[in-house]
Amino acid sequence: MEQRRADILKAAQEVFIEHGYERATMKHIMDAANISRGGLYQYFSSKEAVFETILEESLAMELDETLDMVKENATSYWDMLMKIIFGEDGEPDDDMDPLSPAKLEFFIIGRNDDHRREYGKVRYNNGLKIYATIIEHGQKSGEFSPRFDHQIIARSIISFIDGLAVEHAMLSKEDLKIKEQSMLFVEYLKLALGISGRD
Repeated sequence: MEQRRADILKAAQEVFIEHGYERATMKHIMDAANISRGGLYQYFSSKEAVFETILEESLAMELDETLDMVKENATSYWDMLMKIIFGEDGEPDDDMDPLSPAKLEFFIIGRNDDHRREYGKVRYNNGLKIYATIIEHGQKSGEFSPRFDHQIIARSIISFIDGLAVEHAMLSKEDLKIKEQSMLFVEYLKLALGISGRD
């Protein structure tokens, strides 16, 4: 049962990447997952439920990984922050989360829906916790300057990433220059956190 559910979510994620949130249908998900209508509805009641599950599980995994890294303290807090923002190698590149346009659609189109607004708020706060936890521990350890509140810096990270996601939904990589903007943002973070001598 768990494996089947995981297979459905994996197939659904590809559907949302290909079609976006609004144009994707439960029929697309059924076909991609090679499952019957009854089989799909046994796991998920709607397209919204499928999408929210994808978002929740991804964020929960990131939060668990962050808390594990902080507990183990196996690397510097700066390196942790870069890995959470940019992926395993911790370096800016031209790639964005391929699901980001669908996420944008989901939240913008649903901005007047009470459930979706509440869900968006919970998701934002969980994302905030990921960045704020690393920054707070880095400040307590002395690796980061305490000059700026850890939550404000965490919010600015989310705003930067969300801003790129909005533009990424409409512009090409060449027009957006994700890597160059990201490199500049890293310099801003170094200043805000009092990091010097890091490449």
